[in-house]
Amino acid sequence: MAVAVAASLLVFLGVFPFPCLVAGGAPPSSPAPAPWPPQFHAILYANYSGALSIIDLWYDWPNGRNFNIIQKQQGELLYDLEWDNGTSFYYNLDASRRCRTMRFPVGILRPNWLGGATYLGQVAVDGFLCNVWEKADFITYYEDVATRRPVRWVFYTGRSIHVMTFEEGAVLEDEKWQAPVYCFDSAAAAVASSG
Repeated sequence: MAVAVAASLLVFLGVFPFPCLVAGGAPPSSPAPAPWPPQFHAILYANYSGALSIIDLWYDWPNGRNFNIIQKQQGELLYDLEWDNGTSFYYNLDASRRCRTMRFPVGILRPNWLGGATYLGQVAVDGFLCNVWEKADFITYYEDVATRRPVRWVFYTGRSIHVMTFEEGAVLEDEKWQAPVYCFDSAAAAVASSG
């Protein structure tokens, strides 16, 4: 199960933990993390050893899909479209027509993917008092105590994700979930995967 969660998280964002817990006294009772809503939109700020990006995340569990639109700092706009069948498309919409298709053994994260996580206590993070959990020695997850919304997660590699906005129930239009036709062209796919 831990391997499946770890693989799903790699598919989800490819990012990683080191919590600073509130000092003193016994940790608070062990609350369970809130399951993710079935559909949401979030704007995320990512930092991976100084490599910065903004991620426009659309999560759509009922339709089995997850979409990360990643703007690298002073760089390209990368589309990361993930399906629950384990297929992911990484592509650009510029003249390069680059697309890489990958198959993973697992699909998108389930709303209850944090089930079984180890509760670490509470800490103030990004201006919020958060409950903190660690899952499978892979990710540390911070959830606002008051709203139970995600605030931050840090992967074991040190990559940190900060949740700037979180719109529960927001849905991206269906036509925007389609990978470009060149992702399905075998010649283009061969070039993309070899480059």
